[in-house]
Amino acid sequence: MDKMETKIKKVLLVINPVSGDTDKQSIIDTVKDFMAQNINLSIHKTTGTNDIDKLEKKLQEFQPDRVLVAGGDGTIKMVAQACENENLIIGILPAGSANGLATDLELPMDCEEAISIAMGKKTIKMDALRIGDSIGLHISDLGINAELIDKYSDSAVRGRFGYLLNSIPTLWETESPYQFSISINGLKKEVEAVMVAFANSKKFGTGALVNPNGEIDDGKFEVLIFKELDVLRVLQTLNGNIDLDSNFVEILQTTAEVRVTTAKPICFQIDGEPSGKTTEVIVSIIPNYIKIAVGK
Repeated sequence: MDKMETKIKKVLLVINPVSGDTDKQSIIDTVKDFMAQNINLSIHKTTGTNDIDKLEKKLQEFQPDRVLVAGGDGTIKMVAQACENENLIIGILPAGSANGLATDLELPMDCEEAISIAMGKKTIKMDALRIGDSIGLHISDLGINAELIDKYSDSAVRGRFGYLLNSIPTLWETESPYQFSISINGLKKEVEAVMVAFANSKKFGTGALVNPNGEIDDGKFEVLIFKELDVLRVLQTLNGNIDLDSNFVEILQTTAEVRVTTAKPICFQIDGEPSGKTTEVIVSIIPNYIKIAVGK
């Protein structure tokens, strides 16, 4: 963990207006109240269209000393990708439907407390997963959870309740289990599973502990193979309860590139954001990818 002494003079606040189905004006007002008079604050709202390109342009024009993110895991991932070559510190203001990364980092959910941490001097250099042309900071997966997220993204009902409502028809309609071919650590595994996940942290956005060995700054990541479709267990993830029995999930750790293929296209998601259907995912670790503020 590092401690920064650099004076903060310019702050960019990135807001996802639709994350978490909550009004973000109160967050904007709280951030404005927190900032000293000599701090130049600029607000950038995402639109869902070309957000990385637009944010990269904003970063070049504004040249902030600190970037604050009000949104969920997908928004934080997008901001981190835009900041990849900027050597900037990101401060997190949890404001998503689920805030798995903030939970893993033990960041406060209270807005005022979160701002104090987000503007603090203590930072951690967080790893990322290189996933094709994108990156992932948290947990990405192929299969049933990605199907749920895909349905949820089209729903007018947001938050955990929306996720629950959309999980019921998806569980009935899914074509899982799927046949996965996994190349990892010099071995090739053929498995039948409902989901294969790539984890850089411990918990799903719902708070469920699925990867007890996950560390965001150890230069390693885990491949989680969920072997069976159990409706009760899927719904229990909404309350943070998962039985990590080996018959339910197999966990493989690696520092090397992992390649997963499927016979037919299935849903894929990165950090809670749907990424369409695919038959191949290649994942590798990027150590020390981004600095995250974690303390005062």
